Amino acid sequence: MQRGSNRVSVRRDDEMKHELQGLIRSGHPTRVEEWHDPEPAADDDPPVMTGPVPARGTGGEAEALRFEFARRLGRTTFPADRGTVLRTLRERHTPDRLIARAEELPSDRTYHTVGEVVSALGLHPEA
Repeated sequence: MQRGSNRVSVRRDDEMKHELQGLIRSGHPTRVEEWHDPEPAADDDPPVMTGPVPARGTGGEAEALRFEFARRLGRTTFPADRGTVLRTLRERHTPDRLIARAEELPSDRTYHTVGEVVSALGLHPEA
């Protein structure tokens, strides 16, 4: 098979994939020696790894909350009512601040997406 201008051999390419599997699966560095890890983010770096970056001039509270709920609830939770959302959040050991926000949801509605959950809390993502 022709590999074009790639300077890495097929064997080395497979070795590199094997080395990165732990990092890709776990989402955090897997090496014991700290000097192998990449340099941590600076204080003034945008929060790209921790959630959505808000548009300039907006607070981004709705986007951040939607991101956190989406991480905890996933797609399989929906459609769901308030009780199902709360039960799923508790089963997945969600931080108390998110559970407190979910307790504010109206109990007479069925939610089909995370966006509907965030909108029901009175927050609307900026367009």
